[in-house]
Amino acid sequence: MNDADATRVSMSRQELADLLHAAADEAIRYRAEIATKPQRPLKSYAEMQAVFKAPLPEAGAGAETVIADLVRDAEPGLHAMTGPRFFGWVIGGSHPVGVAADWLAGAWGQNVGNHVATPAASAAEEVAADWLLELLDLPREASVGFVTGATVANFVGLAAARSEVLRRFGWDVEALGLFGAPAITVLIGDDAHTTVFSALQFLGLGHDRVLRVKTDAHGAMLATDFREKIAAVNGPAIAVLQAGQINTGAFDPFAEIVPLAHAKGAWVHVDGAFGLWARAQTDLKTQTVGLERADSWATDGHKWLQTPYDCGFAIVRHPEAHERAMTIAASYLPPSQGGERDPSHLVPELSRRARGFPAYAIIRHLGRAGIAAMVERHCRAARLIAARVAAEPGIDILNEVTLNQMMLRFGGESTMADDLTRRTIARIQADGICFAGGATWRGNQVMRVSVISWGTTEAEAGIAADAIIAAWRAIRSGAN
Repeated sequence: MNDADATRVSMSRQELADLLHAAADEAIRYRAEIATKPQRPLKSYAEMQAVFKAPLPEAGAGAETVIADLVRDAEPGLHAMTGPRFFGWVIGGSHPVGVAADWLAGAWGQNVGNHVATPAASAAEEVAADWLLELLDLPREASVGFVTGATVANFVGLAAARSEVLRRFGWDVEALGLFGAPAITVLIGDDAHTTVFSALQFLGLGHDRVLRVKTDAHGAMLATDFREKIAAVNGPAIAVLQAGQINTGAFDPFAEIVPLAHAKGAWVHVDGAFGLWARAQTDLKTQTVGLERADSWATDGHKWLQTPYDCGFAIVRHPEAHERAMTIAASYLPPSQGGERDPSHLVPELSRRARGFPAYAIIRHLGRAGIAAMVERHCRAARLIAARVAAEPGIDILNEVTLNQMMLRFGGESTMADDLTRRTIARIQADGICFAGGATWRGNQVMRVSVISWGTTEAEAGIAADAIIAAWRAIRSGAN
């Protein structure tokens, strides 16, 4: 459609085909080239603001013109998050099968607010939820809500926790709110992820009104300190544990802590944004022993399952508490009957994308064996990077690499190590062969490496390791 046709209310089949094929061709080209391009944006946020800034158009532009211009303008500011050497944050690579299913979800335009209104999307979601519980070996009776990511999954799990622990003390928080409610004690590790604190804030429980439990050198909760703190708790309580610390990949000692929490009547919630997927691989699963006895779990699909953004899963052992905290009902919405699963009873959204389609497609494509192999491959690649860079003088690996996460520090015992670490990170990012970001750990500057893209192989990990060493050598030679 050209500019003159922009106000038309329909497209011919050929026009529709030309438009969608043009978008598909650009997507295919981008994904085919991503491994050979710099693993970073070519333009900054400020530069992209200047590119996109324009007055509100009075007249519309042609459909193909809009898409072509969008590709031209946006591509220099895209991060290589689907690249095989992107190790920034913990971001999956959007598997092509998931992308294809997500395209269909967009084309089908299903609003998965109700199972009667969207039977196909709701059924695919239900099957994917059952598969998820089997993959992660969690209680098969658990309910699963498909949300935007682990941030909202934590919110949902903790909302169910809030509802249930107050119900046990005779308080209906859904009806009465928190005014006058018994106080809830929340126990959480010192190195819990920031999104859990955000969820506590959103739920009115407060991000600072918590009992913080001491952690070890890798950020795992100390069972001895948890035992001491929960012994003094009386009344409603929630314990928030962690599967996969964001910097180190460490797991809390679930087998010790979960029974202690349950003995005091506490609800146990596990933030397992990426670490929960260790349960999909036999050897790695041993790090999670006892986790299955928790009451709720939060994890992402767009990390280790490689769904396109956005997708997360809120998993709750007690469906009645889950639905009590989340159900949205109205006279115009068809009711559930005979145990039917209504998606809107499990999430805080009534209008949302059909996230179940890409999750279903990826699980069906990879299968249990393929998912386990991918998780194991990423952990093996992480160990390869760690071993290779640790052999270089002046590079230290600060954690035991037991999963896919590692922290690096450059400069050894030098008083300039913080500065050398920052400069090495900047050099790595400028070189663009791989991408990793910085963080602060125990007061020191570090570089975080997260190996979790579906396209990352041991060969790509070797290229990344060489790039890290080369960047450090360039900085070190300039510092001498």
